[in-house]
Amino acid sequence: MPRLKVNRKLEPLLAKSKPIKVIIGGRGSGKSIGIGDILTMKMETECADIYCLREFQESILDSVHRVFQDSVKKRLCLDGWDIQQNKVVSPRGAKTVYKGASRNPDNIQSAQGFKYSWFEEAHRASKASLDKLLPTILRNRGAECWFSANPQSSADPFSQRFIVPYLSDLERDGFYEDDIHLIIVVNWRDNPWWNDEQEALRKWDLEHRPRTEYDWIWEGKFNDSVDGSIIKPEWFDACVDAHLTPALKGIFKPKGAVIAAHDPFDGGKDAGGYAVRHGPIIKAVRSKSSGEIDEVCDWAMDHAIADGADWFVWDGDGMGAGLKGQVRGAFKGTKVSIHMFKGSLSGSGQDHADSAYMQGDGAAETHTYAETFRNNRAQYYIALRDRVYNTYRAVVRGEYVDPDKMISIDSAGVDNLVGLKAQMCRIPLKPNGNGLMQIMSKEDMERLGIASPNEADAVMMSMYVPKARASISREKINYGNAGIV
Repeated sequence: MPRLKVNRKLEPLLAKSKPIKVIIGGRGSGKSIGIGDILTMKMETECADIYCLREFQESILDSVHRVFQDSVKKRLCLDGWDIQQNKVVSPRGAKTVYKGASRNPDNIQSAQGFKYSWFEEAHRASKASLDKLLPTILRNRGAECWFSANPQSSADPFSQRFIVPYLSDLERDGFYEDDIHLIIVVNWRDNPWWNDEQEALRKWDLEHRPRTEYDWIWEGKFNDSVDGSIIKPEWFDACVDAHLTPALKGIFKPKGAVIAAHDPFDGGKDAGGYAVRHGPIIKAVRSKSSGEIDEVCDWAMDHAIADGADWFVWDGDGMGAGLKGQVRGAFKGTKVSIHMFKGSLSGSGQDHADSAYMQGDGAAETHTYAETFRNNRAQYYIALRDRVYNTYRAVVRGEYVDPDKMISIDSAGVDNLVGLKAQMCRIPLKPNGNGLMQIMSKEDMERLGIASPNEADAVMMSMYVPKARASISREKINYGNAGIV
């Protein structure tokens, strides 16, 4: 009988029977090798066929065929096996089958009847693939779905299904277990075959790469950034409870108008988002994914009243334009003023279009908002970006920054802090032919696989600050006259 040598962190894969087994971690952990060796032994001892999936597989070279081949020939040194071009066959007839999930969804349907399936690089799995695979495989009594991944964004379907709900346990214990799941975190330090060459590469990355990038590559943390994103993950981290840090606790003061903002529900495509800001503190961020657009708007307005809002701001582009009468009626007779935010307004139509935004490099040329930003959406997102970066400068670098130009996110009021980070750190700039600052549209983001930033949009709109006026009609909708501080 061949002797199986396995990373100690992976021993529960052998000892425990669970319908879903998930192995996550960074580079150098030996996840794939360990899983390949264990499943090869399943073929040897149980005569079990192994159904191997990836989301994208153009050819056999994209599969884990090489992993099984090396398990048989090099690591387990098994005799009598048939290593073919597109499968590995044991002496008793157990075989590997390799399929891609994205090209042909029916491939997943053919997984029924396999006791073991292995979805490699599962961080790329689509929600459709996961929704089809699990009930197909688990229809067989005693069947197990194995997933291995280097996590990408916390907003990915794989992360949302298998990591985010159990994140506190995984960060504390390195594993999570219930009647259905066994989830194991394994990283380079857990690899008993770690060598000097790998260590040299890891140390170089630790010294030369940004810490968030290093943590993603080597520690299996989320990578919640995209090319061109306006907010870096480390900036967001600095904002979480910044108002509670000893150095800043005395200067972060909630003051001024309480601004509640709502990104409307979009017919099942997007969730509805809600955020409330009081001065430099984001007091609450919430999301609602069920109900009709008017019901979700009622939900947001109820929260605004409960949160003591002075202003209720909602996105009036698209379907939100039809909420005008509902919002006016809901706040009639209350202290709450209302403002329909139009992110699409551009040129002379955008907020304080002719006001000076910044000085050019030559310190002689003044740029207006209209000369700087493509539209209101870009203008307000950059205002949020500036606050987030200023907070990072103060918290991490120890620089003095005017607290009115910072932002703190009260974690106690955020329903899903991990999800909010994923959204705020995945807002890319878009090239603009006129040299204006422009944010990528939701439609373009969706084509890149970036989830709709409903909560981030609500936080962005909460940056709205009405200009002081001698009197305000509580029932009049404000279409402009805004200031950003």
